Amino acid sequence: MLTIRLMRTGKKSRPYFRIVAQESKRKVQGAYQESLGHYDPRDGANGLKINLDKVKSWKAKGASISPTVRALLKRAAVAA
Repeated sequence: MLTIRLMRTGKKSRPYFRIVAQESKRKVQGAYQESLGHYDPRDGANGLKINLDKVKSWKAKGASISPTVRALLKRAAVAA
């Protein structure tokens, strides 16, 4: 089953996340199908960049959205 979730990148004390469509059984740092955007928690309001068309496309294909990504979308005032 595909899941839209966060993939942590960045340095030890500077977290940075990619929003990816990935097989749910894979490791979080493993291979992913497609990158849908990114999230920088240190950047405040400008830290979330996401391609909504790609999210809708993957959701139509049956991908589920992780609770964390769902909360980010709601915080950005986007219905997911």
